[in-house]
Amino acid sequence: MFIALTILDVLIACGLIATVLLQSGKSAGLSGSIAGGADALFGGKKKGLDELLGKITKVLAAAFMVVSLVLAFFQ
Repeated sequence: MFIALTILDVLIACGLIATVLLQSGKSAGLSGSIAGGADALFGGKKKGLDELLGKITKVLAAAFMVVSLVLAFFQ
């Protein structure tokens, strides 16, 4: 049971890393921070693949936390 959970935890961690790296980055520099602030103020939304990757990231992060807590409990 412990080995299976450890393998699952590693697979979830790899998936989480992959989804974070596949997301498009924010613009860098001062102009990027101003434009990013304007998007947040006026409700700019991610579209398409970024939105899907954002949802997958949230699910994998929650799964990683739960599996890690279960592993810590069984140890």
